Amino acid sequence: MTTTSEEYDVIVVGAGPPGENVAGRTAAAGLRTVIVESELVGGECSYWACMPSKALLRPVAALAEARAVAGSREAVGPRALDAAAVLARRDSFTSHWQDDGQVRWLRDNGIELARGHGRLAGERAVTVEADDGSERLLTARHAVAICTGSRPVLPQNVPGLHEARPWTNREATASPTVPARLAVVGGGVVGVEMATAWRALGSEVVLLVRGGGLLPRMEPFAGELVAEGLRAAGVDVRFGTEVASLERAEGPGPVTLVLGDGERLTADEVLYATGRAPRTADVGLEQVGLKPGSWLDVDDSCTVLGVADDWLYAVGDVNHRALLTHQGKYQARIAGAVIVARAEGRALDTSRWGAHAASADSAGAPQVVFTHPEVASVGLTLDAAEQAGLRVKTVDHDLGSVAGASLYGDDYRGKARVLFDLDREVLVGASFVGPGVAELLHSATVAVVGEVPIDRLWHAVPAYPTISEVWLRLLEDCRG
Repeated sequence: MTTTSEEYDVIVVGAGPPGENVAGRTAAAGLRTVIVESELVGGECSYWACMPSKALLRPVAALAEARAVAGSREAVGPRALDAAAVLARRDSFTSHWQDDGQVRWLRDNGIELARGHGRLAGERAVTVEADDGSERLLTARHAVAICTGSRPVLPQNVPGLHEARPWTNREATASPTVPARLAVVGGGVVGVEMATAWRALGSEVVLLVRGGGLLPRMEPFAGELVAEGLRAAGVDVRFGTEVASLERAEGPGPVTLVLGDGERLTADEVLYATGRAPRTADVGLEQVGLKPGSWLDVDDSCTVLGVADDWLYAVGDVNHRALLTHQGKYQARIAGAVIVARAEGRALDTSRWGAHAASADSAGAPQVVFTHPEVASVGLTLDAAEQAGLRVKTVDHDLGSVAGASLYGDDYRGKARVLFDLDREVLVGASFVGPGVAELLHSATVAVVGEVPIDRLWHAVPAYPTISEVWLRLLEDCRG
């Protein structure tokens, strides 16, 4: 085995959006930075998650919205989506699973790339094993950032699961063909989004949920309205359903799901969307006294706890603060600033909302679920607010009663909720469900993260006639 050694200022392990953004920040500050990647530069989001899934889902929403308006409804008629065209457009958004453009971005920004599997080899040291078996030892003068993301979790106690060759998010977003029958196990974001997409592309879809509702981390009405939307689209949504075992022969062919009550379902593919785990099993955590395979505990500066001298960082999914691409990129901006400040000997501002604290992870992380209807939320749910001991007033409003919503689509259905902190007189959470509500979310995020006093927020006048006019009704009830 050939081993070479080289010193850098900063080593980033993992070239997904968090890793790219850490590296971009440190390189821009003049720190010599290398990024290590064993797969495609751009990571999960670019090739198997955010980008391909939303490319699959956007035509679903566009067609549904055209059918919701008299005039365009007649022009569209009963025609279904052109599956081949949708899949081709999806492929273009993943750059056909080629990372040339992302590699070019690294080069243009002065970031070096080390292809191979990166593992910690001690303090400020990373080994990179390339596909040809050669090995490089990289050492860092200032920092190492672990940005290896997360992986799908499959249950360990379901007989026949391995032999059934189930889809995870990767297969579900990258499949070159439309399965005639698709079983989806799990009622979280991946489950409901992929049920939405593949049903619209022509699959017969059954959605099997162990619990009693969808999107359990969001307001209950969000899951209820999404379930209605899925059923209206022809998805067979079943709650309280366990998969006892699976059966599938070798080679191509259908898979049989044996349910807890003995019922047997047959599908061409089965997608398991049952959670995520950190990609840390083989990154050398044991070399620095940490447990392999664990989430990495960090403080608000994304510095890993339990490692001396503040040189190790964990950014993105791997730290389990907020498993969202945009939050990972936000953390990367914070961590990059921290690394640069420490390298230059400057003091950190880790106060709440300080330049070196990722405060929004806990106070104002926004999320959109691109189903039909869409779900958009930021901040706390009512349950989370009550568990935190806050005195809140819940204000709900029917989105369909807003003039802009009725113009957006005939028979518009949706709901909005804000949580008003009675002690501080600011909003601490907001949730919207309905067609097109994703574009309402940033205004809510600004209100929550900015802790805008309700009396000042009252003067932020929404344009008429837009769906955002719901803010008038919500704020009236907050003040009332």
